[in-house]
Amino acid sequence: MRIRFLATLSAAVLFATSGVWGQATSSSQAPQTPAAPQRPGVVFRATGELILVNVDVRDKNGLPVKGLKQEDFQVTEDGKPQEVTNFKYEEVAPTNTIIETAATLGKASTEKGAVPITVLGAPKPAPKPADKPAEEAPKKIDSDASPLTSDEVAGHRVWVLLFDTSSMEPDDVQRAVDSAIKWSNENMSPSDLVALLTVNSSLQVIQDITNDKTKIIDGLKKLSAADGTASAATDVDSSTMSSDEASATATASDTTTVDQSAQEIDSFNNDVRLRAIKTVCDNLGGFQQKKAMLYWSSGMARNGSDNQVELRAMDQSCVRANVTINPIDARGLQAVPPGGDSRTASKSGVSASNGANVASQFTALQAQQETLQAMASDTGGEAFTDSNDFGEAFAKVEKSISAYYILGYTTTNPNEDGKYRRIEVKFLPKMDVKIDARKGYYASRDFTHTAGEDRESQLLDQLDLPIPATDVPMFASAGYFRESAATSCPGAGRGRGGPGGFGGDSGPTSCFYVPVSIVVPGDAVPPQKDKPTTLDLRGYIRDERGSQIAIIKQTLTVPPAATEALAQKQVLYQTGAIMPPGRYHLKVAIRENTTGQLGTDEIIIDVPDLKANPVKVSSVVLSTQLSSVPPGYKTSSPLVQDGIEIMPNLTHVVNHDQKVYFYYEVYDPTQSDQHPQVRTNLAFYRGKVKVFETPIVERTTLDAPDRKAAIFRFVVPENSLKPGFYTCQVNIVDEAAGKFAFPRLDMYVR
Repeated sequence: MRIRFLATLSAAVLFATSGVWGQATSSSQAPQTPAAPQRPGVVFRATGELILVNVDVRDKNGLPVKGLKQEDFQVTEDGKPQEVTNFKYEEVAPTNTIIETAATLGKASTEKGAVPITVLGAPKPAPKPADKPAEEAPKKIDSDASPLTSDEVAGHRVWVLLFDTSSMEPDDVQRAVDSAIKWSNENMSPSDLVALLTVNSSLQVIQDITNDKTKIIDGLKKLSAADGTASAATDVDSSTMSSDEASATATASDTTTVDQSAQEIDSFNNDVRLRAIKTVCDNLGGFQQKKAMLYWSSGMARNGSDNQVELRAMDQSCVRANVTINPIDARGLQAVPPGGDSRTASKSGVSASNGANVASQFTALQAQQETLQAMASDTGGEAFTDSNDFGEAFAKVEKSISAYYILGYTTTNPNEDGKYRRIEVKFLPKMDVKIDARKGYYASRDFTHTAGEDRESQLLDQLDLPIPATDVPMFASAGYFRESAATSCPGAGRGRGGPGGFGGDSGPTSCFYVPVSIVVPGDAVPPQKDKPTTLDLRGYIRDERGSQIAIIKQTLTVPPAATEALAQKQVLYQTGAIMPPGRYHLKVAIRENTTGQLGTDEIIIDVPDLKANPVKVSSVVLSTQLSSVPPGYKTSSPLVQDGIEIMPNLTHVVNHDQKVYFYYEVYDPTQSDQHPQVRTNLAFYRGKVKVFETPIVERTTLDAPDRKAAIFRFVVPENSLKPGFYTCQVNIVDEAAGKFAFPRLDMYVR
C-alpha cells in the first residue's frame, strides 16, 4: 500500500526569526548560513546551429548526377534563403579495408540518459578453407578503443539493422532475419558498414559497426523466432469488443471498451523503443556521413499525446546525427477478416456483418503504421508497409545512401522555440533532374519554450538516470520518531521488521513518522526582484525490493529577493511519511524554473526496529532556527509542538554566534513506582577532549503518554563553542533499568 506523504511545510526561505523554546530566550537569531558570494554560472554562446541536409540528385534514368557545385543549390528555411557553408559529395567507393571492431554503439551505455545496453560477445568468424589460395592482406581498421571517424567512414555506406523484438511475433522475427541474411549473402560488400541491434526491455548490440560479412551473418543467426515477445494482445483488433447484450436497443453500433492498463504498458514500451532509437542516433553523430537505420517492427500505436515527448526527442537526435529511419512493418501484407483472425474469439453482434468490425481493425492498423510513417518522414527516410518483399527496402535504402551531396548551413533563425522548420532545396541549373532532400527539422528548445509535459518528463527522467544532473546543489535528510500504538502502519510488512501496526514491546513492529527535509542553498536560486522564483520538486521513497513507498511532488515558491539577500538564506521543504522499520531509498530531483537547471540527491533512510535496543532513542535533530506555525496547523510531525517548529540543519554547520537547538525522544523507559527515571545531557568533544557539557536534565514523567515518550530539548547558547570540528555525544541513562545509550553526531562551528 502506498504511504501518503503528510506535507508539513510547502516551502520556506529561512529568514532570521525569534521564539521561546526550551532554554531559549526571545532574541533575534542569525541566519543558518553566512553570506556567500553568488555562484558564477557558466554560459555557452553560439552564433547559430549548423544544419546538414542530404541531397540526392538523379537524372531521368535514375542515375546520380555528379560534378555539381555549391552554387548549383539554393536552400531556404521557412522561405528565407540560407547561406550554404559546407558542401561535400559522398559516393561509395570500392574498398579493401576491413573494419574489424568499431565501438561506436557499444559505448552508448555510458551516455547520460541512454537506454541500458548489453553488448554481446563478437561472434567468431568461420575458418577459411585450407585449400583457398592466399590473398593479399587487406587493410584492417580496429577501432575498439574509440568510435569511427568521418575519414574512416568516407566511401562507405553505413547501415543500422534494428529489430524490435518487443513488438514482433516469432514468425515476424524469423521473416525479418531471413531477409537480412539474404541481403548479407547476396548484396553486402566491403563498402557496407553494418551494425546489428535488437530492442526489447533494453537495447542489445549483437554486432557493432563492421564490414565483415561473416560477423553480420553469424550475428543474425543468433536471432530466431524465439526472440519475438509480442502476444495476441497487440493484434489490430484486440482492444475492441462487440456484444449485442451490451446494447439494450440492439442498434447497428456496438460497444467498444479499451483496456487502460494495456494502454499504459504499451505506452511504456513505446517509450523504451523511442529512447533506444535516440540512443543509437546520439552515438552515430561522430561522423557527418548519411546513416540509414532499418527498423523492423510490428507497428507502434500511440495513445493521444503519449510518447509525443519521446518521439520529438528521437526525431531531433536522429536529424542532427544525419540518420534516416526506414521502418519496415514485419507483419507484411495483412488480411483483415470481418470476424477476426484465428487468434481472436468470434465476434458477436452485428459488427461482423455490417462492416463495423473491419473498419475498426483498419483504423487500429492505420494508427500502428502512422507512427512508423511519421518517423520516416521526419528523418528523411521511407516507411515500408503492407509488403512481403523486404528486399525492396534494402534496394531503395542502398540507392539513397550510395551517392549524395551534403549541404550544411547555419540557420539565421536563432530562436530556440522547438518549432518545426521547413527546408526547401532548389536546383538552379536547367537540367531534367529529380531532387530528393529532407523536408525540415525541429529546432532546439530552450527552457522558456519547453511545454509543460516536456518539463514534467525532463524532471522525472532525472530520477531514472544513473548519472543525473547536479547543477543545482541540494541536500536531503531524514529522521525517525515512533508513533503511538493506535497508529496504523500502511507500509507494514514492507520493511525488514516484518508485519506491524502497533507500538510497544508487546505488539508487532512499531510505526514511525519519518520527517524528510530537503534544502537548496539560496545562492543556487536565481533571484528575481519583480516576481517570485519557483522550483519544481519530484522524488520517491522505495524499499529494499524496489517497491515504491511514497511520492514527492511539489512546487516551491521563493519570494522576490536581491542576490545578496537570497545568498544568505536557504530554501527548505519539509514533508514526512509513516512507515515500518526498514531500509529505504530516497531520491529527489529539483529544477529551478528560471534557467531550467536541475539538481538531484539520494540517500538511504534506515528506520531501526527499536525493540531489541536497551534504551530506545529516536533520531537526534540539530537546528539553528525555530519557526512559528499558523494557528490551527495540523501535522503528525513531532518537530511541531506548541505552535513552534524546529527547522533541521541538514549540514550540521553552524556559526559560533548562533544558538544551537537539539531535540530527541526516549521511548518505553522503565518505570519505578509508575514513574520513569531518565537522565540525559550533551557533551561536546574535540578529538578525545571534552570541551563543553550541558547541565543534566532528569525526566520523571512521560511527555507523550500515547507514544510512551519522554521528550528532551536542549539549547546551547551562542559563543559556547569556538570555531572547529566537534563530536556531540548524547548521554542517556535509564536509572530504573540501569541501562544507557550514547548516540553521537558530528558538527562544525564557524
